[in-house]
Amino acid sequence: MNHSFSRRLFSASTSALRPRIVNTIAEYRELRHEWIMQGKSIGFVPTMGALHHGHLSLAKTAKAECDKVVASIFVNPAQFAPTEDLDRYPRTFESDVDLLATVGVDAVFAPAVAEMYPAGITLDVAKQSGTFVQVLGKSHMLEGSVRPHFFRGVATVVTKLLNATQPDKAFFGQKDGQQCAVIRTLVRDLLIPTQVVVCQTVRESDGLAMSSRNRYLDPKERALAPVLYKALQAAEALYVAGETDASVLRGAGMKVLQSAGVQVEYLSVANSLSLEEEQGKIGADGAMMSGAVKIGKTRIIDNILLGVEVRK
Repeated sequence: MNHSFSRRLFSASTSALRPRIVNTIAEYRELRHEWIMQGKSIGFVPTMGALHHGHLSLAKTAKAECDKVVASIFVNPAQFAPTEDLDRYPRTFESDVDLLATVGVDAVFAPAVAEMYPAGITLDVAKQSGTFVQVLGKSHMLEGSVRPHFFRGVATVVTKLLNATQPDKAFFGQKDGQQCAVIRTLVRDLLIPTQVVVCQTVRESDGLAMSSRNRYLDPKERALAPVLYKALQAAEALYVAGETDASVLRGAGMKVLQSAGVQVEYLSVANSLSLEEEQGKIGADGAMMSGAVKIGKTRIIDNILLGVEVRK
């Protein structure tokens, strides 16, 4: 997505009321108290900014299900390794707020790093101090096998954000399927009184899952980027036709990726509940087929569900 997209989308609703910008937990809690005293339900959409239609779809769903909606814009340093793109990650705050206005978001929680990490934060895990959250059993595989620091950072910041905003419902996209499983587990295990709502992946017209990092792709790379979804679709077609052997499905997807010549980080068919890799036939739990490829310097991730629906 680019800035012209943002301007076009916002121009459709220039009269939209701009959300209230809240930078501290104390200020947000005062606002939340007002809402609670009015008997309002609260929906929460966490983001790192650089918004696209996928984020806006989450906000629309939140608005349909809750009286008030708060979205966060916070680029979380704890989920980036020292070698990753924290400094390069796109930051488009003003246009993000304009976009959130078009779908009726009531408040934007945009804390400073020091507000979220009062003990300080460094990207080197060995030098970090303070409190961090790990979800064991669902963080080490798939994305965790490539980015071992990632879900520790995600689980920590989501726990902090849910504690800070205290919403009735929090809305996440199925595009980050493993992340959704990790968040469901931490909400359950830490007894957080928030309902996790998972929404369908929003895609471009050629099937590419919408992502803030898609803007890194040059035109040639962008044309190749839907190949991961095509690989998942090839396996899905076999599954719909009756094939349930996970190795056959992985093989069908891998054939598509190899023919395109992209760098494959992983291609998985995992149990939809445990995320453990399926070695035989897919059972009653169904499966999540997911993958990650690198196109140029940009990672593309995606997933589809086999024999199971997106679980709200």
